[in-house]
Amino acid sequence: MLSRPTQLALKRKSVAKLCGKKCPDLARNFTSSTVLKTVSSSLSDSVINNVADNNRPLPREAKVVICGAGVMGASVAYHLAELGWGSHTVLVDQGNIGGGATGHTAGLVGVFKPSLAQVRLVQSTVSLYKSLEERGLPTGWKQCGSLCLAKTRDRMTVFRRMQALSVSWGIDCKLVTPEEISKLCPLVRTDDLKGGIWIPGDGVGDPLQICQSLVKVAQQGGVHVLEGCSVKRVVSSNGRIVAVDTSHGTVECQYFVNCGGFWARQIGQMSEPFVKVPLHPCDHYYLHTRPVSGLDPMTPVVRDQDNHIYFRENDGCLMLGGFEPVAKPAFEDGLLPASSSARKLPEDWDHFHVLLEQMLHRVPILGETALDRLVNGPEAFSPDCKWILGEAPEIQNYFVAAGMKTVGISAAGGVGHSTANWIVNGFSSYEMYELDITRFLGLHNNRKFLRDRVREVPGLHYAINYPFSEFSTGRNLRMSPIYPKLREAGAVFGQVMGYERPVYFDPDGLLSNVTADPGAEKPFRIAETRTFGKPDWFDIVSEEYSACRESVGLCDYSSFTKIDLWSKGNEVVEALQYLCSNDVDVPIGSIIHTGMQNSRGGYENDCSLARLAENHYMMIAPTIQQTRCKVWIQRHLPPDGSVALSDVTSMYTAICVMGPLTRTLLSELTDTDLSPQSFPFFTFKELDVGLANGIRAMNLTHTGELGYVLYIPNEFALHVYTRLKEVGERYDLRHTGYYAMRALRVEKFFAFWGQDLDTTTTPLECGRSWRVKFEKGMDFIGREALLQQRDEGVKRMYVQLILQDHDPDLDLWCWGGEPIYRDGEYVGATTTTGYGYTFKKQVCLGFIQNFDPNKIPQRVTSDFVQSGSYEVDIGGIRYPAKVNLHSPNLPTKFPDKEREAYQATRVKVGVSEPILKVVTS
Repeated sequence: MLSRPTQLALKRKSVAKLCGKKCPDLARNFTSSTVLKTVSSSLSDSVINNVADNNRPLPREAKVVICGAGVMGASVAYHLAELGWGSHTVLVDQGNIGGGATGHTAGLVGVFKPSLAQVRLVQSTVSLYKSLEERGLPTGWKQCGSLCLAKTRDRMTVFRRMQALSVSWGIDCKLVTPEEISKLCPLVRTDDLKGGIWIPGDGVGDPLQICQSLVKVAQQGGVHVLEGCSVKRVVSSNGRIVAVDTSHGTVECQYFVNCGGFWARQIGQMSEPFVKVPLHPCDHYYLHTRPVSGLDPMTPVVRDQDNHIYFRENDGCLMLGGFEPVAKPAFEDGLLPASSSARKLPEDWDHFHVLLEQMLHRVPILGETALDRLVNGPEAFSPDCKWILGEAPEIQNYFVAAGMKTVGISAAGGVGHSTANWIVNGFSSYEMYELDITRFLGLHNNRKFLRDRVREVPGLHYAINYPFSEFSTGRNLRMSPIYPKLREAGAVFGQVMGYERPVYFDPDGLLSNVTADPGAEKPFRIAETRTFGKPDWFDIVSEEYSACRESVGLCDYSSFTKIDLWSKGNEVVEALQYLCSNDVDVPIGSIIHTGMQNSRGGYENDCSLARLAENHYMMIAPTIQQTRCKVWIQRHLPPDGSVALSDVTSMYTAICVMGPLTRTLLSELTDTDLSPQSFPFFTFKELDVGLANGIRAMNLTHTGELGYVLYIPNEFALHVYTRLKEVGERYDLRHTGYYAMRALRVEKFFAFWGQDLDTTTTPLECGRSWRVKFEKGMDFIGREALLQQRDEGVKRMYVQLILQDHDPDLDLWCWGGEPIYRDGEYVGATTTTGYGYTFKKQVCLGFIQNFDPNKIPQRVTSDFVQSGSYEVDIGGIRYPAKVNLHSPNLPTKFPDKEREAYQATRVKVGVSEPILKVVTS
C-alpha cells in the first residue's frame, strides 16, 4: 500500500497535469497550496454535540418526530416550539446537528425565485434570520446584496421582467450597466456583458450557525434533540402515522416529518407503504481559495447564470460554485452512504472543468489566487428542479421537506413555518401547490428515471426559463394508444405528469431542425419556445385555432385525470355533496362543473362530474391533479368503505372533437340522436362509434367551443381515431394541440386549476358564485368560509384584460405573472395569458385587488373594477388594457344558442346551473 506522502505527491501531480494542460496559472497556484482538505466548519463538533440532549433517553411518546437535524429539520422544530408544541416534539439525526448537506453548502440567500410562493418562503426566512440576530443568536447573516449578470439579450429580458415583478413581490432591485457592475464588484470582468440586476436585500448566512441557533431555541421551547439516532422504520396504521422505530427505541407519535435531505428518498422507503420522495444525487462542487488580499468582506454574491457559475466572499477567501449544464449522477446503484463523511466523493477535475473555465473568465483574479480545496459534496435534486414539501399522499400526517437543491438555507425559515402550521392548524400558511409532493406520480420515483433526469435538472437552476419549457430526459414514458398516429401526423410534444401530449402539429416539418428521410418514421419532437416575443409556432396554432372555430379540430385529451366513484346505495351522492360546493344531485346523464373547496373556501380541485347512473359518477379533472385530487377525495370519503373510488385515467383514451361541424361528423359514425333536443350541452351519453361500443361521450370541450369529448376504452381507441380521421376528411378535420386549446379558453375567459385557480382562490373571487349552491340541503366543505366571504365581500376579483397598442410582431408578449396597474397603481398580476386569434390581440387573465394607502386589501366590487383604467407591465413597458368581468360572446360564422347562453366566468349570483334546458329552434 502506498505511503501517505506518496499518495499526496501523486494527487498533486495529477491535479497539476490536468490544470497545467487547461489552465497553467491555476495549476501553478494549486500545487503551491495545501492539498485538498475536508470541509471545515465554523462550529466544532464539541460545540455541536453540546447542543443535543444525548444524555437524555428517547421519549416513548411524542406528537411529532422530525428526522434530520439539518437546517430544514431545525427550522421545523423551531417553529413547532414557537407554536407551543415543543415539549411534544422530538428531533433526531443519524449524525451530528447540521452534519449533512447543511455542513457544506454555500450559504447563499437569494430572494428572487421562479414563483411568488417560493419568494414568500425566502422572504419569511430572511426575516427569521434577522430576528435571530436581534435576539443575540448567531446566523452569519450578512446582507451584502447580489449581482446577477447578463451576457445575452434574453437574459436582460428576464431581468427586466424580474424588475417589473419586484413591485408586486416587494423586492428591492435595480437594473445595472456593465460600468455599474464594475463599481459594485471590481472582481467581475464586464467587457462581454449586456448588463445585470442588483438586489441589495440578498445576502449570505452560515448554515451551521443557523442550524445551531434554531435548535437552541427549539430546545428552550421543549424540543428533545438527539444525535446519533437513526430512523429504522416509520410505522403507520389505517393510513396514519402511529410510531417511529429508531436505533434508540420506538417513539409513539401522530406526525412524522422527513427532513432527510440527501437521504429523504431512502427514508421514504422505511414505511409501508413506501412514501415516494423522488430525489437523486449528483456531483456538486465548491471551490475554495486561500485568503485574497484586500477582498472586501461585503463583496456581493455574484451569479453569472449564462455561464452557470456563482461566487461569494467567505472569511477573506473566495468560494465559487455552479450548476453545470450536464450533471454527473452520483451513487447510481441507489446505495447511499450511511454517514455524511462517506457521502463526500473524490473530485473529478475533468467534469468540473466546464465550470472552472467560466470562473477563470469571469473572475480574472482567480488565475493568480492560491487555491485551498475543491469539495465534491453530492446534492439531491427533484425531477422538476423544485422543492418537495407537504403531506405525503401515501400516509396521513407524514410530512416531507426536502429536495432543496443546495439552497435549503434560503427557504428553511419559510418551509419550517409552513410545515409547522400545517401540522398544528391543518393547513399551510402559504400557497404551495406547485411544490406539493402530490404533484408526482409513482413513475417519478423510478430510480432509472431519476438517474437520467438528474443529468439535466441542475443545469436548469441557472438556465433561462423560457415559456412552456420542456425536459429532454424521461420522455416517451406515458403515451396514449393513438400516440404513434399523432406522431406520424406531425405532432410536436409537451409533457405533463409524464404524459406525452401534442402541443401543436407540424406535419411538413417547417419548424423542425431534423430532416427525416422520405418514407422514414417521423422523429420524436419536443416543443420549445426560445423567445419572450412572438413564437415561431404562432401561424401553425392560428390555423389549428381556426379549425376549432370554423370546421373540426381533433385534440388528444387522454392525459386528463379520470376517476370513477360509485356505491351500492346513495352514499356516493352524499359524499360528493359534502365534497363539492355545487349541487351534484342532478339527473342521470347530466354533467356538473364544480369546485371541491377546502375549509377556507379555496379550490382543492376543479372538475366536471358526469352522472353515469343513479349511484355512479365519472370525474374529469386537470392532468396535474391525478395524485392530488384522488388523495383529497379518499381522505374525505366515508371510512366504512361504502363509496368506491377507481383511478381510470389509464383505461380511457380521450379524444376531443370540437368545432361547428362536429355534430354532423359524429352523426355519421353513431346511430344515437345527437340533436340539441336529445343530446344537449353539458350532458353525457354512452355511444357506439364506428364498430366500437361503450364510448363515454360528453357534450362539452373545456374551451367553450362546440364539440364532444369521447372517453374511449383503450382497446377501441385506434379504431375510433381512424374512423374520425376518415370521415373527418370531408369536414376539413385538422389535428390540434394544447396551445390552440389554451388560446381558445383564454379568449373565452375559462379558468383552469393550477394556472388561475389554487387552494387560496374561492369561487366568489373568480366569477363562479353561481356554481356554489349554499341551499342544496346539506353542508359542504368550505361552506362557512364562503358564506362569510359572501357577506363581507371579496378582496380580489378575476378579470380578463385585452391589451391595446401592443404589436405582437415587435413587442414582448405576456407569459404570466405580469403586474397589472389600475389608474397608475399596482393592483394585481396576470395568471394565464395568450394571443386571442379572434380579438387579434394579447389576452391576459388575472386577479386585481383594491389596496388602501397602507397596502391592505379592501373589498373589490364590480363598480371598482369597471371604473378604472388598466395597464399591464411587460418587461418595464406598460400597455393599456380593456377589462372584462364576464366571458365574452365571440363573433362566429356558426352561432349557437347553447354556447351563447353559457358564460363560464360571470359575476352574477343566483344564475341557474349551466345544465341547459332543451333549446328549440
